[in-house]
Amino acid sequence: MPSLDWNTPVAGAPCWVSLATHDLGAARAFYSLVMGWEFHDSSLGDGFALARAHGRAVAGIGVCPGGGPPPAWIPYFAVPDADVTADRIRERGATLAVGPLPLGEGRAAIAADREGAVFGFWEGPAPVWADGPRAPARVDLQARHVFEAAIFYAEVFGWAKPHGRCTVDYADDRVVVRAGGHTVVTLRGGGVENAADPRVRARWIVDHLVPDSRRTAEAAVAAGGEATPVEGVPGTAFVLLDTEGALFTVSDR
Repeated sequence: MPSLDWNTPVAGAPCWVSLATHDLGAARAFYSLVMGWEFHDSSLGDGFALARAHGRAVAGIGVCPGGGPPPAWIPYFAVPDADVTADRIRERGATLAVGPLPLGEGRAAIAADREGAVFGFWEGPAPVWADGPRAPARVDLQARHVFEAAIFYAEVFGWAKPHGRCTVDYADDRVVVRAGGHTVVTLRGGGVENAADPRVRARWIVDHLVPDSRRTAEAAVAAGGEATPVEGVPGTAFVLLDTEGALFTVSDR
């Protein structure tokens, strides 16, 4: 993660999002056109870049090794101890894929839950973008079994833990996690484990908040990506695929 302005995020809450890509140049070109981001070199080397919007850090982009997993957006969650979190993940039958490893000013790891949804976690100070409603993105879990997933992540990240700052509410078929009174995570059903179509696969979805999601979707198609409207949600939202097939969503802020 690039060197930025840092603070200590809320334990258990999302604190960063990053795109793992096979082609850093193509990704920078696509997201520059579609999202209007400016890119800066990272202190982590040539394989990483930092995206900014209106002067604020909004995301990272890093190259994943060729022949590795397909390109994907990955949310990172703040944890007080990466080793303890890694142990909790393994104890619950999930997969620890990478780390924990020293990275920038902290330690990071990547894991997959029992349904295959990929996520990361981060120990240490994090970028100030994670400040509640000011965050430029939010994260949603599309799970096959939403309540089982909620129990898994609550145990791993300490949601609803006494004296913790994250609370969990159940609303219809959704689970909502809040920090400081603001929704930071939504878990919902409908995911299909290991589905070939990324739109229905059990997965974490990074939702970038934009002024005009329809215009952003049109820009994505013009840049060689794909766009599908999201039906049945308040406001306007689209599921997008970039030129390498990485899935993300955009919603009207």
